[in-house]
Amino acid sequence: MTVPEMNAQRTKKWTVVGLGTVLAAGAVSCASPDPVADTTVAPLPPRVVALVDENRRYPEWRNFPRQGTAPPDATAVSVRVEALNTASAATAADVAAIDWTLEDPEGFARRIAEDIASRPIAPATAQTRAEVEAFAEGLRDRGRAPPPVPRR
Repeated sequence: MTVPEMNAQRTKKWTVVGLGTVLAAGAVSCASPDPVADTTVAPLPPRVVALVDENRRYPEWRNFPRQGTAPPDATAVSVRVEALNTASAATAADVAAIDWTLEDPEGFARRIAEDIASRPIAPATAQTRAEVEAFAEGLRDRGRAPPPVPRR
């Protein structure tokens, strides 16, 4: 026998042993008596037994409050679905009617450039990069702590 075959047999053996252990534990747990019903196993105070007997069937659906409204009947749902389908078809027809091609891209670009050129430029936009960096450096200088005061 080779080593892999030996390992396979060992694995099978441990699987069978493990499965047998699980089945035996399940059988023992099923055969154990109910501690509440059988007072010889563990005598419980009468108050605990009364509480368990009282709530043995809890929860039941009749104990839960109804929430919301009842669902509409099938005809009302079908009417609403048909209205949505009609609205969807109308929207699809509107979208299909749009001419999605751009006939004159150069003219479009020219109109956009003219629109941008017609608007005034903000003063901050007209500043150069050097001016912005000089302003930022001035703010950094103002934010530095002053030199320490001599103690003597």
